[in-house]
Parts: sequence; structure tokens; C-alpha cells
Amino acid sequence: MQREATSWAAAEFKDIDLGDQRLNKRAVLLAERLAEKPTASIPSACGGWAETAAAYRFLAQDELDWRDILAPHWQSSAERMRACEVVLCIQDTTELDFNSQAIAGLGPLSYEAQRGLYLHPTYAVTPAREPLGVLDAYMWAREPKGPDGVRPGIKESTRWTEGYERVAEQAAALPATRLVYVADRESDIMALMVKAKELDHPADWLLRSQHNRTLPGGGKLWDQVTAGEPPAAE
Repeated sequence: MQREATSWAAAEFKDIDLGDQRLNKRAVLLAERLAEKPTASIPSACGGWAETAAAYRFLAQDELDWRDILAPHWQSSAERMRACEVVLCIQDTTELDFNSQAIAGLGPLSYEAQRGLYLHPTYAVTPAREPLGVLDAYMWAREPKGPDGVRPGIKESTRWTEGYERVAEQAAALPATRLVYVADRESDIMALMVKAKELDHPADWLLRSQHNRTLPGGGKLWDQVTAGEPPAAE
């Protein structure tokens, strides 16, 4: 008898441990269904009402954390990275818009009337653009602005600094792989640069410059960079 091939999701989540084999199997099946139809709703992605109801029961498990579900994927991503000389660890922020839904724990988005969450993932790719997986995710809900127009809660720039810290942890575990933290100009903040220096730069960082900083020896950053010569090719 020919053995049935293992699906990509079963291979990716082979080490998943949610405390119950039924939950493990449901996580794998749900990953397969949503990957097949990434823009579909859960009912549209699932194979019938029974499967849809089971998916909602899975997602309603209070004792499960999203990190528990992603843990085996993170491990698989790290193993793929181990085989690479250089890995780009790309970060950016996106909005999860749930404005029309009554869900507890949401906060304002770009407009105060919008409701949703913010997601800040780290995506690993090779310089040849081969995807290796997601390494980390930072999620939060904004607090509404107070009467004074000031928004309480966490300092949102923290996501960039913590993102570098997670990449630095990966770099320590993958000494033969050069990790490069890549981010847009919103990450051009001194807190991130100070943190990288405190950690002794275990991962390189490449930031899109937003501020034309004054250099310690005089002059401006952009002038010095644009006046420099590119290194000779080896």
C-alpha cells in the first residue's frame, strides 16, 4: 500500500504541542485550509459547517496562546535559517481592521473611530528573496486618546527595539549565519541604536534614514554617506 504524503502543514507543525492531540490536528488542518484560501473567511475556507464549528471552538480555547501555535513554525524557520550564510530579518507594521465586529480588546487604528489591532512581524528571507518564515510578532491594541489629546499606554516605538532584541537572540543561536535587521524610516530612532550597541551588535541593522543627524566629528549624516565611495567588488 502506498503511504499518503505528509502535507506541508503537518511537516511544518510536526512538533506542535497544545496539550491535546485533537487540538494539534485541528491546528494543522486549519493552517492548511487558511493557506489554501488566504483571503477567505473561516466558513469559506473550511470544508462545511462541522469543520467551521470545530475551527471556531479551537480559536475559542482560552488556555491557548497564539505563541503556542506559532512555536513549531518558529523552530522550523530557525532551522531553514541555519543553512544560510545571510538572512534578512524584515520588520514592518500592519493594521488588523475589525471595525465592523464586536470583539473585546480592540483599540483605535489610523482613525479613532476604527477598531482593530496592530501587528508587527519579523519576516526572514534570503538575499535571493527566498522566504524562510516568520520569526516573531509584536501585537498590541491602542488606548483611546484622553481629553488632552494624549494617548496613554505603551510607547509604540518599543516594537522596533524589541524586534531587534528578538533578532539578536536568533543571532546568538545561529553563529554561522549573518542576520541583518531591516526596517523602514520609522525605526530610525536612537533607542534602537543604543540597544544594538548595548548588545554588542549580534545582528547587523539596516535602517532607512529619516533624520539627517549631526555626526560626532561634525557634518551631517546624509552628506557624508552620499560623498562616500562604494566598496570595491571582491
